[in-house]
Amino acid sequence: MKPKLVVLTGAGISAESGLKTFRDSDGLWEGYDVYEVASPQGWAKNPKLVLEFYNVRRRDVKAAAPNEAHLGLARLQEKFDVQIITQNIDDLHERAGSKNVLHLHGEIFKMRSVLNESRNYAIEGDINLGDMAADGGQLRPDIVWFGETVHKIVDAAEIVMSADIFVVVGTSLVVYPAAGLVDCLQEGVPSYVIDKKLPEMSHRDGLVKIEKPASVGILELEEALSKL
Repeated sequence: MKPKLVVLTGAGISAESGLKTFRDSDGLWEGYDVYEVASPQGWAKNPKLVLEFYNVRRRDVKAAAPNEAHLGLARLQEKFDVQIITQNIDDLHERAGSKNVLHLHGEIFKMRSVLNESRNYAIEGDINLGDMAADGGQLRPDIVWFGETVHKIVDAAEIVMSADIFVVVGTSLVVYPAAGLVDCLQEGVPSYVIDKKLPEMSHRDGLVKIEKPASVGILELEEALSKL
């Protein structure tokens, strides 16, 4: 059996593909206050604005391409049982070839009914006001907004607990509950963190720190893992 390599990724891995995060500029995301476009309150106040915001994000993701960091993680599947847990809503891991990807915060290419979280559909184009699900509910992005429950965190915690090797890439580890996943790691598991600016978890004993952009850091990770 291949060793289980669990990778937690955040916005930093997709930034090199040109996809921005709201943390790039003091809580603004492409000029919007994040709570205006990514919260139940923002949706209740102006659903048209929220839909337009995510329609643009969907086009941005479609135009982006996986970078060397995404491709490097996919290559690691040759020697490891790789399970990626991502905070990102893009599909760049999948397009790079990664087979096992858990999206904690939803996916930009899915939409759901406002009346039923489990009634979701694939979406490539835009969602507009008046676009209804089969149950009569307005369709919205299948994204976990601030203030909503991250249902997949339980599955993610179980995956982290089963890791033989653990890697964190491109996340500041300040958004909970995702940031708490590092506390689920079993004692003594080889761990690596890759980011331009290392997050708080970098104080953990035995942690290998790679303070570089994800695309460069993953190449370094591949080299280190080849020696295990």
